[in-house]
Amino acid sequence: MDTGSTAWLLASTALVCLMVPGLALFYGGMVSSKSVLNMTMMVFGAVALVGCIWIVYGYSASFGDSIGGAGLLGNVGEYFGMKGVIADDPKAVIPASVFAAFQALFAALTAALICGAISDRIKFGAWMVFTGVWVTLVYLPVAHWVFAFDGKGVTGGWIVNKLGAVDYAGGTAVHINSGAAALAMVLVLGKRAGWPGRTTRPHNLPFVMLGAGILWFGWFGFNGGSALAAGNAASVVVLNTFAATCSAMLAWLLVEKLRDGHATSLGGASGAIAGLVAITPSCGAVTPLGALATGAIGGALCALAVGLKYRFGFDDSLDVVGVHLVGGLAGTLLVGILGTADAPSGRDGLLYGGGLKLLGQQAVGALSVLVYSFVVTWLIAKVLDKVIGLRVTPEAEEEGVDVHLHAESAYDLLGGTSGAAARPAPVPAAALVPAGKGEPAGA
Repeated sequence: MDTGSTAWLLASTALVCLMVPGLALFYGGMVSSKSVLNMTMMVFGAVALVGCIWIVYGYSASFGDSIGGAGLLGNVGEYFGMKGVIADDPKAVIPASVFAAFQALFAALTAALICGAISDRIKFGAWMVFTGVWVTLVYLPVAHWVFAFDGKGVTGGWIVNKLGAVDYAGGTAVHINSGAAALAMVLVLGKRAGWPGRTTRPHNLPFVMLGAGILWFGWFGFNGGSALAAGNAASVVVLNTFAATCSAMLAWLLVEKLRDGHATSLGGASGAIAGLVAITPSCGAVTPLGALATGAIGGALCALAVGLKYRFGFDDSLDVVGVHLVGGLAGTLLVGILGTADAPSGRDGLLYGGGLKLLGQQAVGALSVLVYSFVVTWLIAKVLDKVIGLRVTPEAEEEGVDVHLHAESAYDLLGGTSGAAARPAPVPAAALVPAGKGEPAGA
């Protein structure tokens, strides 16, 4: 047992867990004040539900021995209910239990990313049902394809083992996956009332900046923990993650300045996230200069891509498609161009004499996840819309989903109360004494 690597993965798991409130603040600040609670509830609700699914069968479906050796899905019964995971294996470098907890948060956050595209118009109950079905049918198979390495007597996923594509921390399984799913969901769910003529401005930009900063902090665990060891590989990944985020923020702000005449705080926060997304698959494949290039390209492309929703008419509320799908594609493909054998992943891309082979492998892996996620998500959403209905009523959408779905308001500016506390308190008997008897009349 490597206690140092175990400690690093335990710390990384805690860092990734902090990304949950980070994402809630980042998304919550970008929506209107009448839907911020619903947005944060969708993030936390998804994490809670996926965590339970992961314990029961999710881990086994992702990291169990591939059924039939095809590399498509892990054996659901192998670790069902975490069977055998908590046993103390003297041959293990790190405990299986901490790896399971680390990967559980990957699954939970991937599902939670989708909700940013469909804010203000989906029922909370429908969102929870969708999340459970989507994780089961989409995320778990894709995670097996990308993250499950072959081992002694164990067959893993086809993308990482048979295809040989490089995805260090989830550019395909997390970002392309969630971005493609977000696109399918907005096409089924439809546009918000009045969009694009009536747009919702972010109600709290400091929340957005704070959320982006927390996500940046947690991302060091997300990417660095994927090394599964406290050593040079994790150190390189952390350095590359920092570098790409810096260059992506500057690239996004430059695009804004040239296009709109001003650089915004929303653009700065979004640029940081775009860089983190782009470097996720390539953080162990490039040099620090390559990370700067990856971040700059990813930041610029995502800044341009967020405008595609107006051109093609799909209402991606918080630009999940423009940032996560486009950024994930950019980072995954750039491995095939900027990858170097000197980095932990040990693969040369086009610019380092590796030819087109790695780029082709990256393209096949990215396209496979994109198509599978989009098609299956579209089918799930269509069926659920027919069976239970996905969309809130027009009244709820107009008046605010916080009050209609949760009976709460984020900001009680008038000092009032809501929910059960809104019922009037019993009037004291003394207050009911008729006027003229020494006491004021009760109101």
